[in-house]
Amino acid sequence: MKKKVLLIRFSSIGDVVLTTPVIRCLKEQLADVEVHYATKESFGVLLKNNPYIDKLHLLKKDLKSLVSALRKENFDFVIDLHNNLRTRIIKTALLKKSYSFKKLNFEKFLLTNFKINILPDIHIVDRYLHTVKELGVVNDGKGLDYFIPPKDEIKLAKFGISTNYIGFVLGAKFATKRMPLKKLIEVCLLIERPIVLLGGKEDAEVGESLKKALNRKDVFNACGKFNLNQSASIVKQAEQIITHDTGLMHIASAFNKNIVSVWGNTVPELGMYQYVAEENKVIVEVKNLDCRPCSKIGYSECPKKHFDCMNKIDVVEIINGLK
Repeated sequence: MKKKVLLIRFSSIGDVVLTTPVIRCLKEQLADVEVHYATKESFGVLLKNNPYIDKLHLLKKDLKSLVSALRKENFDFVIDLHNNLRTRIIKTALLKKSYSFKKLNFEKFLLTNFKINILPDIHIVDRYLHTVKELGVVNDGKGLDYFIPPKDEIKLAKFGISTNYIGFVLGAKFATKRMPLKKLIEVCLLIERPIVLLGGKEDAEVGESLKKALNRKDVFNACGKFNLNQSASIVKQAEQIITHDTGLMHIASAFNKNIVSVWGNTVPELGMYQYVAEENKVIVEVKNLDCRPCSKIGYSECPKKHFDCMNKIDVVEIINGLK
């Protein structure tokens, strides 16, 4: 008889993608296991096409409805990769053996408030996998997964996008993770290959301003023009990616792209840098700022008002990171 396991991670894009090695390793390394995954409805698209998931459960507005549906499944155990109030409610309601991800909130507090770093020097993916170590699951070394449905595979020629382009991810949830327009222009002026600007609808205006400032025919603003899977398809076909600390960085990692990541108020030491082979990873940041990191996520504006973590980024270092 198959064992039924429930994984939980409600948000967000990058965090969900970073759990995909756990999904795959559970499915491939445990005998006769049925893998279920619970996430927010808005992030279901990230996992809908994952062949290692037997059933997807989506949190809509009502947690009670989700709990009721999960109870009917009679799971053998629960793997909580989010570990917040809602997931604790679910674990309590299901009354099954559970394994919970250690969030290390105190360690993050020390780093962001007192610049004392006692965080383990390992990627969050390996910390996620450590959660299921007791089950005999180990890292298979195959990296992250992202599965694009055929209907969302983008034919670049249709949109006038040439090959051999650099994908430049403009967006990030918080402003303190994003380079200001002036810096974006400086970087793009030094790129001698076609550029595709990537981001959501909220990044479209910046993309247009950047395209106008560059006045180049080989710059395509894809921000807000495609859904997430389609954007992932463009990332997959890019020669290289420049990105902030954001979800598309982790999607690019799933395709093992050459990635130049640019860091503002957050730092790689938090464990969420690009999960790729070392030769495909370049990290650009302003080191030795006494105010950095100021947050584990970000702010709508720089708390110190100077925004040195991005204003002082060396654009030449970004360009030198491109292969």
